[in-house]
Amino acid sequence: MGARGILRTGEGGRLFFWCPGCAEVHVVGPSWGFNGDYDRPTFTPSVLVTGHKIVKDDNGKWTGDWERDAAGNLIPEVCHSFVRDGQIQFLGDCTHALAGQTVKLSAIETGAAD
Repeated sequence: MGARGILRTGEGGRLFFWCPGCAEVHVVGPSWGFNGDYDRPTFTPSVLVTGHKIVKDDNGKWTGDWERDAAGNLIPEVCHSFVRDGQIQFLGDCTHALAGQTVKLSAIETGAAD
């Protein structure tokens, strides 16, 4: 994976960006529109990432397990955003603390996407 601007590039035209709401990397594929600006990217359409809350160790790495509610059910996670002009606009259906906010994208730290 190569660094270019604040993004990382990957096989098949994939582009990776750091999501501060999820504290992890998200990826868009070649089917997304991209303005070609690696420092102030815009992707279209919106980016929707769904899954379940994971258990992380003290170093922030996934332990292989998922968080569960009191009934033992997996806890769903949603991150829905627009990435425009180098900013990420989190929509109201996000399940993290940045829902409804807009923040500047930052570069992926070394090792974060590996």
